Amino acid sequence: MAELTELNYARWLHSPKVSEEDKALIRKMKGKEKDDAFYCDIAFGTAGMRGILGPGTNRMNSFTVKKASVAFAKFILSRDEKNAEKGIVISHDNRYFSRQFTLEAARLFNEMGIKSYIFDALRPTPELSFAVRYLHAAGGVMITASHNPKEYNGYKVYDEEGCQLTPTKIAPLLEILLDLPDELSVEPEMAAVPGESVLLTEEVDDAYVRAVESIAIRKNLNKKGFKIVYTPQHGASLENARRVFHDLGYEFIPVTSQCTHDPDFGGTLSPNPENADAYIEPLKVAKANRAPFIVMTDPDGDRCGVAYLSSKGTYERFSGNQSAALLLDYILMSRKEMGTLPVDGVVYDTVVSSDLARKVAAGYDVKVESFLTGFKYIGDRIHHYEELGRGPTFLFGYEESYGCLISPFVRDKDGLQAILMYAEMALYYHLKGIPLDVAYENLEMRFGYHHTGAESIYFEGSSGKEDMERMMEKAHLSELRELAGLRAIRKDDYVSLVSTDLLTGEKKPLTLDRTSLVKYYLEDTSWIALRPSGTEPKSKFYVEAVGETPDGLEEKAKKIVLSFKKAIGVR
Repeated sequence: MAELTELNYARWLHSPKVSEEDKALIRKMKGKEKDDAFYCDIAFGTAGMRGILGPGTNRMNSFTVKKASVAFAKFILSRDEKNAEKGIVISHDNRYFSRQFTLEAARLFNEMGIKSYIFDALRPTPELSFAVRYLHAAGGVMITASHNPKEYNGYKVYDEEGCQLTPTKIAPLLEILLDLPDELSVEPEMAAVPGESVLLTEEVDDAYVRAVESIAIRKNLNKKGFKIVYTPQHGASLENARRVFHDLGYEFIPVTSQCTHDPDFGGTLSPNPENADAYIEPLKVAKANRAPFIVMTDPDGDRCGVAYLSSKGTYERFSGNQSAALLLDYILMSRKEMGTLPVDGVVYDTVVSSDLARKVAAGYDVKVESFLTGFKYIGDRIHHYEELGRGPTFLFGYEESYGCLISPFVRDKDGLQAILMYAEMALYYHLKGIPLDVAYENLEMRFGYHHTGAESIYFEGSSGKEDMERMMEKAHLSELRELAGLRAIRKDDYVSLVSTDLLTGEKKPLTLDRTSLVKYYLEDTSWIALRPSGTEPKSKFYVEAVGETPDGLEEKAKKIVLSFKKAIGVR
């Protein structure tokens, strides 16, 4: 690793293509920073690539974006010769260099003979997915680092269905990437006839907003006096959200300090709905306006966070699992009451999502299918049944990380659909005089008490990568019999694709894609899982503690995580 770091460092430092400004930054790099910037090529996985902005092989910059764009163009052309005319849609969020990377990608696609579609300014990820489908394009690119801090940017790729590519589908692209020269040497194969560059009009915005508005279930609820505080966290969903709330008659109060498209995220301590710091300013606005409900979208608009005025007079937050379970119950209940709940309905979630939503679905006789983490699997499953011409009717899809989808005209998480339906749900309970904490308590009284948690461990640089690989290897090789005093009854290993009954020794095949994921099921139906991130140098523990009462569940979840960490040698 150290040798590769030095080779890459020297190659960049002596290249005439690297600016003097970047070379000055490179010379200042020492130790861990230098190692992390140059020890490898920036990872390109099924979720694309994401990393810190700056010079280096393991950084987001014009050179790594160029290589990714050339590879994606070659991939698109290899799939169908008509794809050049169908084109690639490109969008971006508010981050540093997002517009520059967008224009660079469009130029490269054009040079390789492919039509490119770009917006006049930033647009959210779900609208990019929608636009690919609406324009019948061959693919899409979203320049974003989602909810990461301001130092990051990223590059996500989409197929003709507006869906991120599953491992099988992206494998040819990864082979193309491996065959290309390094990021400083790669050049596009110039087409005899360059592709056209098309600036998209408001037609796509209008079509997307109309589609979102069409998902409302109880459109005639009395909205007078019900105030909603909304923040886009400086991101790309503000304009669309404003239109949806206005068109449907909601009283919408923006967090103005977070409504500028500021790449520094100057009005927020965190743009991530998973973090308490993201709610500091929205809570101030809610308290000042006596608003009972807060919603937010992350910078690229695919995730949604929720906070509310509780029965105790305090503002509380829902986790992604909690909000999804309550929203799913609201949707299924409403559709059942209105006679629009199909007999073949299906809900999609992931293997690290809470069991509560599955129990909710079962309560309405709705089938659930669980997939690996990554909304691409949900989008791909929707497309699978469409191609088949038969199959269950999609009702809801979600991940625990604050992302959900209500209607499949988008094939990724859709924060705009989410904030609309969360607002409708909150209004429905408000009109009944039921605070959301009481509504959630009622839900758990029906289906049992669940406490979920997630904890990440970061592994920076070459040594960190090796540490993470060792930890995951130990997790895969271990066969634990007990965690926090609870008997382990089953282990699912997605590297070997084997599910082991730890009581009988019986082994069964797992049917999902091979990936680095381990999940243990405990005797009281609690569980814990561990997987490395596909876009960041971290591994994440997921845990759910289950009980007949809520008492002690949070502490129980912590003990399960600590016990698992100890068993696999994590200090």
